[in-house]
Amino acid sequence: MKRFLALLATCATVLGLTALAGPQAAAATGCRVDYTVASQWQGGFQAGVRITNLGDPVSGWRLGFTLPDAGQKLVQGWNATWSQSGSTVTATAADWNRTLATGATADLGFTGSFTGANPTPTAFTLNGVACTGSVEEPPPTPGDGTPVDINGQLHVCGVHLCNQYDRPIQLRGMSTHGIQWFSQCYTDASLDALANDWRSDLLRISMYVQEDGYETDPAGFTRRVNGLVDMAEARGMYAVIDFHTLTPGDPNFNLDSAKTFFTSVAARNAAKNNVIYEIANEPNGVSWAGIKSYAEQVIPVIRTADPDAVVIVGTRGWSSLGVSDGSSESEVVANPVDATNIMYAFHFYAASHKDTYRATVSRAASRLPLFVSEFGTVSATGGGAVDRASSIAWLDLLDQLKISYANWTYSDADEGSAAFRPGTCAGTDYSGSGVLTESGALLKSRISTPDDFPTS
Repeated sequence: MKRFLALLATCATVLGLTALAGPQAAAATGCRVDYTVASQWQGGFQAGVRITNLGDPVSGWRLGFTLPDAGQKLVQGWNATWSQSGSTVTATAADWNRTLATGATADLGFTGSFTGANPTPTAFTLNGVACTGSVEEPPPTPGDGTPVDINGQLHVCGVHLCNQYDRPIQLRGMSTHGIQWFSQCYTDASLDALANDWRSDLLRISMYVQEDGYETDPAGFTRRVNGLVDMAEARGMYAVIDFHTLTPGDPNFNLDSAKTFFTSVAARNAAKNNVIYEIANEPNGVSWAGIKSYAEQVIPVIRTADPDAVVIVGTRGWSSLGVSDGSSESEVVANPVDATNIMYAFHFYAASHKDTYRATVSRAASRLPLFVSEFGTVSATGGGAVDRASSIAWLDLLDQLKISYANWTYSDADEGSAAFRPGTCAGTDYSGSGVLTESGALLKSRISTPDDFPTS
């Protein structure tokens, strides 16, 4: 793999710009471009381009660069609007990634053709500012640290997830796929990328109970979950331990297994302050009364060993607060789980769950502490095309309401919801833009923006 880096520290003056589609773009005052040739074949190649904004926040951006050989041609691009005029290629931000905060990245890529040589593009510019030279990363400022360093032990205050300073926060991160199928995706290299490149606040560890999961090897799966908790802790990320019940949908079917599992992991991880327990992934085909009964038997098992950790309780209708079963959040509001320091799960898939579901969350957020422990940018099957408009509407709503979330999935599954292209986990590159799917690029652009964790 070829990898090329162009850096610029800070420009002394703000340059004038021509207008981009939408609001007037702000000038960039510094930028870095990573250009990677992901693959090359006879007469063609695929390249990834990562833009990092080193200057002031930018609302609207246009990347320009020069193809130095007359035989090089742009064929098709993604995650931007691409065009070529002569030797100059231009990529203009899409609606969903047009904003680049200081330090934020945008990942895009293209396929091209060539006749003869295929030299590296030159003269990268972001909104007219040259991305050349080399700079050192800015030194940390006082108060910098990992999400766990800053926020410490979390707890529920009112309807919010709050940090050690009793201030509401939002965690943003990714969920694993089933660790029985995709364990190769969760290595030191992939979690380094999640923590450092994605700047993720959390890793949700999805341990299926059925489907070749926990019930086939309780001790083995418990060790694997604990190992991933340690890997998240080492990188300053929170770990959501997901007891992934799906089929059968009544969590009481797995009540004894849940008690055994949570007795073990709570005792083992009680001294850690990065652990959140999710006790039933997506209850379905069961009443709220049945879910509540299950929760009120499992939560005391956790509390015996770990009295301080936050617990997430699944809700009716595949954790839709009952909406997918024709109900609403009112059943939970009227009959909440008899426990403290708990939150209620809400799951959605953007192409399938739209205005009615968003309206439910908007109402419920003022009455219930919510945690979106799983969502996808595609349909409820986990496949199909990314619904950008609905995904952005959801993410904007969650940001507005300060609701934490984990996206499905940080994997290379052959489905639209996966963050990585198929085959990525067979290698070691989890940072290049060329390995990301459309869903992965969208989520990375949102998660990697700086957190705003209050400390006073």
